Amino acid sequence: MLIPRFLMRHRVGIEPYLGSTSKGRAYGPSTTIRCFIDEQTRMVRSPAGEQVTSSSTVYADPDITVPEGSRVTLPDGQITTVIFAKTRDGGGLPTPDHIEIALE
Repeated sequence: MLIPRFLMRHRVGIEPYLGSTSKGRAYGPSTTIRCFIDEQTRMVRSPAGEQVTSSSTVYADPDITVPEGSRVTLPDGQITTVIFAKTRDGGGLPTPDHIEIALE
């Protein structure tokens, strides 16, 4: 079971982080996805174990891959960075499976 389509009210552009080059960070081509955005500031733990502030959380279908450090363009044009992306799987329970993407 996925998040119902009528709740996926937003669209964001995701440029997957590919790594660092001699010219700086490298990103893949932008992909637009349907999602739900929760613009709530909260403290989260980064993959490195640091406590950081997340300005927004994006909820999307679990079939996408969003590497840490990817660039995200929000509907208002603001560009931000992915802190982490975690898959939330109900394991067969009647809960919506999704990916949670914490943004800087």
